[in-house]
Amino acid sequence: MSDIRILDKEIYELIAAGEVIERPSSVVKELVENSVDAGASSVSVEIKNGGRTLIRVTDNGCGILPEDIATAFERHATSKIRSKEDLDSISTLGFRGEALASICAVSKIDLRSKRREFDYGIRFCYENGECTCYEECGCPNGTSIDVKDLFFNVPARLKFLKKDVSEGNAIENMVSKIALSHPEISFKLIRDGRTAISTPGDGKLLSAIYAVLGREFSSTLIPVDYELSGVGVHGFITKPLGAKANRSYQNFFVNNRYVKSVTCMVALEEAYRNQIMIGKFPGCVLAITVSPASTDVNVHPTKLEIRFSDEKPIYDAIYFAVKNALMLMDSPDSAGLIKEPEPKKHVLTHDEIFRKPEPEAPQMRFGSSSPAAVSPLLKDPGTVARVKMSTPPGAYTSPKDPYRIIEFTEKNKEPEPPKEDSMPMEETVTDEPEEAAVRVIGEAFKTYIICERGDCLYLIDKHAAHERLNFERLKSNTATVDCQSLLNPIKVTLSYDGYTAVCDNIEALEKFGFKVSPLEAPNISLSGIPILLTDEDPADLLTVAADDLASSKVTGPEEIFDNLFHSIACKASIKANSRSDISELEYLARAAFKNDVRYCPHGRPALVRLTKYELEKLFKRVQ
Repeated sequence: MSDIRILDKEIYELIAAGEVIERPSSVVKELVENSVDAGASSVSVEIKNGGRTLIRVTDNGCGILPEDIATAFERHATSKIRSKEDLDSISTLGFRGEALASICAVSKIDLRSKRREFDYGIRFCYENGECTCYEECGCPNGTSIDVKDLFFNVPARLKFLKKDVSEGNAIENMVSKIALSHPEISFKLIRDGRTAISTPGDGKLLSAIYAVLGREFSSTLIPVDYELSGVGVHGFITKPLGAKANRSYQNFFVNNRYVKSVTCMVALEEAYRNQIMIGKFPGCVLAITVSPASTDVNVHPTKLEIRFSDEKPIYDAIYFAVKNALMLMDSPDSAGLIKEPEPKKHVLTHDEIFRKPEPEAPQMRFGSSSPAAVSPLLKDPGTVARVKMSTPPGAYTSPKDPYRIIEFTEKNKEPEPPKEDSMPMEETVTDEPEEAAVRVIGEAFKTYIICERGDCLYLIDKHAAHERLNFERLKSNTATVDCQSLLNPIKVTLSYDGYTAVCDNIEALEKFGFKVSPLEAPNISLSGIPILLTDEDPADLLTVAADDLASSKVTGPEEIFDNLFHSIACKASIKANSRSDISELEYLARAAFKNDVRYCPHGRPALVRLTKYELEKLFKRVQ
């Protein structure tokens, strides 16, 4: 007697259903996607007991032909694929022909559907693998399907369902994702008689975001509208200060399909690097448009994951789209202003974001400006901590004027006012337009600069602002860090990837204060470290730098040494609770506005704005 046999239809249908229908939210996803593919402009979802006893999905789509209804419940039945070539250009949400067959295998089905060209609709009931009702009925155009008693014939699956509240929350989350991906469709979700989601369906993404994610999230958004190498990125991202405690607010839609993509997530978070606090994550609703031929959406049973034939164009498009939006829109003067993306508005291109610098701008100095003040170790320890500057050809700069390192005295020493002949003319207040001129009023708590500009009052965290300026100067590859030689070279053992990265970047490491020479792999001889980091463990410093080099996903210097730059910029910056001359405050305030400083490298805000109207409202001068 043979040990191999063909499974009964009832058994293999239950097994196949288990691959597609994991829980009630899986049923909702499949049915709502069918409604979207049917061209519906309105979709209503009603559930009871977390979808366990009832799931009703109603739409006003094209409906199903009477002769096709029974066929639609057969396995591998679909209207969206005709040949194998169609698999290379899938543009619909549902296409595998598994949804209805899998759903009816584990539930009781009551379907009503009507085409616009017919006077009557068709009612179709399915239970225990058999059709129990097929008759004409009166019903509106479109399709309505009731899924009752889910998993009634699979007690083991029913036992593992979570509480009704949890299953209902999963359904609400699923409907919200589909609603965000199709703002042109009005979605409604009713949970146990209560309306949980209702979107207007006016075609505006911001309206859908407001309806689904709420007012608080909507108030922190920046529009994104960008295209690079045939990849379009449109939607909204949160301002750095609107970052969340987890990634649940990151929504990516590829060709109107909600997906979970590591490539998209990494590109988004890399664009926020150094502008967002550690432990916080940016939120977004981004629609990515690519050629269907370059994607594979059938790599996961629930179609939540996607595979790209080439991930680099996707990564670059998202990275530069988000970076561009942050540079253009995330400014104190644009706070609270949220608009739909304007396609005709100029956006910075890849070359404009990372373009070659203009001729070197004069540096701004505070405290001791003597040429002899090259290193804090050559003078009194309380003098100047300096970072020498030079501008090599091809260096990275921001789209605006290059950031400059501003030198301040440390340890609360009273600084010397800058000499008149050393003050560059383009930095004086008189050169600025009257409405853009900055007037420093004073300083609060030896930490916050109080200044006036136009009709607004600004508070600037002097340490955070100076740290950002120093950090961007270091990132721009226009600064050289002094090196402190070690009395005895140190042998540092790195990973093999780190060893290779260090050997390939010896000149770059020397530029930033490291003196290294290769030994037998994976050992490195370290004889010098950045002078501003002499308090740190030398071996740890080189290990961090090596890891940065080995794990870097960029080809330029702008991101490689971020961890090192954080430390150098922080130690070279004026400290909070230290005494500062008014001239120092004026120069720092003007530099902060000129270079559009918003956050310190750790993501803390460096500048806070209070408008004249807000002040007058506080004092009851206006209503």
